[in-house]
Order: sequence, then structure tokens, then C-alpha cells
Amino acid sequence: MKTDRIVAILFILPSLILVGIFIYGFIGWTGWVSMVNWRDVFPDFTFVGLRNYSRLFQHFRFAISMKNTLIFTILFLIASIGIGLLLAILLDRKVRFEGFFRTVYLFPMAVSFVVTGVVWRWILNPGTGGESVGLNWLLEKIGLGFLKSGWYTDPNIGIKAVVIAAVWQMSGYVMALYLSGIRSIPTELYEAAQLDGANVFQLYRYIVLPLLRPVTLSAVIILGHISLKIFDLVFAMTGSGIGFSCDVPALFMYDTTFRGNYFSQGAAIAMILLLCVAALIVPYLVYSIRSEVRR
Repeated sequence: MKTDRIVAILFILPSLILVGIFIYGFIGWTGWVSMVNWRDVFPDFTFVGLRNYSRLFQHFRFAISMKNTLIFTILFLIASIGIGLLLAILLDRKVRFEGFFRTVYLFPMAVSFVVTGVVWRWILNPGTGGESVGLNWLLEKIGLGFLKSGWYTDPNIGIKAVVIAAVWQMSGYVMALYLSGIRSIPTELYEAAQLDGANVFQLYRYIVLPLLRPVTLSAVIILGHISLKIFDLVFAMTGSGIGFSCDVPALFMYDTTFRGNYFSQGAAIAMILLLCVAALIVPYLVYSIRSEVRR
């Protein structure tokens, strides 16, 4: 047994070392950089404490990016979970060509957020010189020209247009989670409820949805951490935020660090994003561990 334990430790030791260096080591390094005065291409490790964080919370762009992230997260979660659940319920009704529809709904997951951003940038392009393109052109052709909009270039819409692209990509994934959860529910529960006179609505309201709470929690965690760290989709769709109407913290961090060379302030943004993600993930991990122990 002792030999087996030593062999097991030797097998996982390289992975532990790599994770320690390239994950936790770099997190520690980023935290240190966020508390020094590195504000140029040349490193300056003069310790300034939390001064970079203080400056950051006084920066108007950071406030805008956090507000946009909050709006994006709320709309993204509600739309993705709502559409995903609806699609899962419809597919669970044993529709014809179910395999085809599953493939169609899951297809967006096969492409990256960059590809999605490029495609939706064209679809939601407001056009120039009075010429309509993409969705605006379609609305014009079917007599709904009054619905035309500047989409992601319109300050009143801004980040909401990015939500459309994100929901298109992730709602199929949520559908797969819910469909798997629904299909795992024992048929005996359905039969017992039907014998008691429950209709379809009551079946889903009082049996299916309560049993899907763990799936919903998992979907919220997965989608929530994606929304907090979102960068590639926003960058591909809008470039530099279109006057900050689509700005998010990750985009602000990129501009601050690699365009402005304010490395310490960029590291401070990164640490705040890490804390936001941890605030979402850690309670879920604690809940999962406690659930496993109770079993």
C-alpha cells in the first residue's frame, strides 16, 4: 500500500507542480503587480498598496463596464435559461426529427465566441450612408423598417445587442443540460402524477421543475462565470466598445494593460474579476461538497 501511494504521488506530482506555477503562481504574481507602481513598459515594483484599486473605483470607465456586465449577466442568464428550458421541454414531447433539431440547437457551441462575434457583427451592422445591411435590410424588405436600429452602435442598446449573440450561442447548451435532466427523471413519477389527475402544466410545475433545480444551479454557475469574464465576443462584435456602450471589465483590462501600458491597474482589474468569479464559484463548490458528504 505504501508503494502504491508513492507511485500515485509521483504520477500526479508533475501536474501539481505545473498547476502551482502556471495557475496559483501567476495569480499571486498578478496580485503583487496590482499593488506596485508599474505604469510603463519598464517595470516599477515600488509598493503602493491598494492605491491602484482606489484609482480604479474612481474611474468612470470602470463604473460603466461593471454596469454593463451586470446588465449583460442578468439578461444573458434569464434568456439562455428560459429559451434552453423551453426547447428542452418541446424536445421532450417526442417531436419528429428530434435528432436533427438537437443538432441544430447545439451547433452554435461548435464555434468560438470570436466567430460568433464576427457573424453577429455583420447581422446587426447598422449600415452606412443610408444603406441597410444584415437584419436591418431584412426588416426593411418585410415592411418592418420602423424596427431598424443601430444595435450595438446605439448607446441605448449597446451591450443588449451582444446579449443576443451570446444567447444564440449558449441557449442550445442549456437545452442539452435540461433535456438530460428531464430524461433522467423516473417515469414512475410521471405515471403517479397522471393517476392523481395532474395535467401537463401541473406535471412540469410540481414535479419536473423542482427536480431540475440542480441543473438550473449548474447552468447559472456556468453561464455566470462566462458572463463575468466575457471578452472575445464583445471585442469581435464591437472592437473597442463603441463609445463604452458595450464596454466590459475584461475589455477595459485589455486596453489598460496592452494599449495603455498601465500594467498595475490592469492587474487590479484582473484581480477584481477573479474575486467576482470566486464569489460565484466558491459557494457552489461548498454546496456541492456538502451535498456529496450528506449522501
